Amino acid sequence: MFETIKNAFRNKDIRKKLLLTLLILFIFRLGCYIPIPGLDRSQFGNAINGNDFLQLMSGITGNALANGTLFALGIGPYINASIIIQLLTVGIPYLERLSKQGEEGRKKITLYTRILTIILAIVQSVGIIVNFANTSGALQTSLFFGSTWFTGVYMTVVYTAGAMLVMWLGERITDYGIGNGISLIIFIGILSTAGMSILSEFESLFGGNLDSLLSLGIFFAIAVVLFFFIVYVDLAERKIPVQYAKQVRGTKMYGGQSSVIPMKITGSGVMPLIFAFAILSFPSMIISLFWPNSTAQQNLANWFSGSSPYWYGRVIYAVVMCVLIFAFAFFYAQMEFNPDDVAKQIQSNGGFIQGIRPGKPTAQYLKKINKRITLFGAIFLTLLAFIPSVAFSWTGSASLVNVFSTTGILIVVSVALEFDKQLQSQIMMKTYKGFLK
Repeated sequence: MFETIKNAFRNKDIRKKLLLTLLILFIFRLGCYIPIPGLDRSQFGNAINGNDFLQLMSGITGNALANGTLFALGIGPYINASIIIQLLTVGIPYLERLSKQGEEGRKKITLYTRILTIILAIVQSVGIIVNFANTSGALQTSLFFGSTWFTGVYMTVVYTAGAMLVMWLGERITDYGIGNGISLIIFIGILSTAGMSILSEFESLFGGNLDSLLSLGIFFAIAVVLFFFIVYVDLAERKIPVQYAKQVRGTKMYGGQSSVIPMKITGSGVMPLIFAFAILSFPSMIISLFWPNSTAQQNLANWFSGSSPYWYGRVIYAVVMCVLIFAFAFFYAQMEFNPDDVAKQIQSNGGFIQGIRPGKPTAQYLKKINKRITLFGAIFLTLLAFIPSVAFSWTGSASLVNVFSTTGILIVVSVALEFDKQLQSQIMMKTYKGFLK
């Protein structure tokens, strides 16, 4: 990857795109440190850290949420809106027709996604600011004529505007930079969170704490092993060979070539984990929003939580998490890969899979292969949902345990690999001169 970056900087056009991408990411990180007047950030951060789901969102934003800065919501509303629109595309015929109408349909779907992003940003701002900050006394109403209502409206507008600005920055990277801007913003937020945690361990090390040296050594060793296996599985794929028959059209002959259908083991990526974690965190988030520090919240944590003090609570949490990961893995696999459409496309182009008849038998064969691959991918995601937290707990450092969540690890690896592929394709396009001169 470092060789790819070095080659990219040698080309003037690619170098401009890289520098523009770095500049936009710098602007995003700068906005994560701009404080908002009217908020006691220390009390607000304590309220955020008491909720697992909001801690995850804060990690994605590089602790901007816990610090209550301008980009506190980060890219979260846009991600949720994109997921909702993607799911509705399967169930609503109108959106399904738009998705098949090319560029014009894509523009309309993008507009609907932006509108839904604004709505979700307002809802999240109200839920986080008014409920959490109000119950913890973090709102400084003295700056706004002593009005709690006016303070809440002001901060809701500011945080919603911040979320839309982050969305705009991500789209500018996608249009004029290199890679997917939304993914890169999440990537940089997770890395910044990890960097701050590692720096705190180095500070303890220089302070004479030898336990920090052992914690860092164990952490890096486990991280290297985990990243190796994640990259190995992420790059693994099943290649189904397809042979195309020769066709005579006029005076020319076409076809007679072979190709493959690549089917990745983790084709659904991190989405099943995000969905499963969001559903499991939703009851706790609702209770903590409206009834913070209540008996109901404590009972829920005892009976149904990954950090429950009782063994039965952790067992129930693990079982439900596994079931949800499997369910969403198969659901998302059906959305991403349609065997019937692929079989029709192969048949219309005069292709066939050796030993399989075209048409319906090909679709059934592809469906069977897809289910088997999805099963192994779901097992891998299920193991990955619990292994990192258990493995990093051996470091003996609470801050390092929270450096990379399972979702964070998958996002970092996936985005890094995808960015490398995008960079290589850009280099190939710029350096390819063709056969004719």
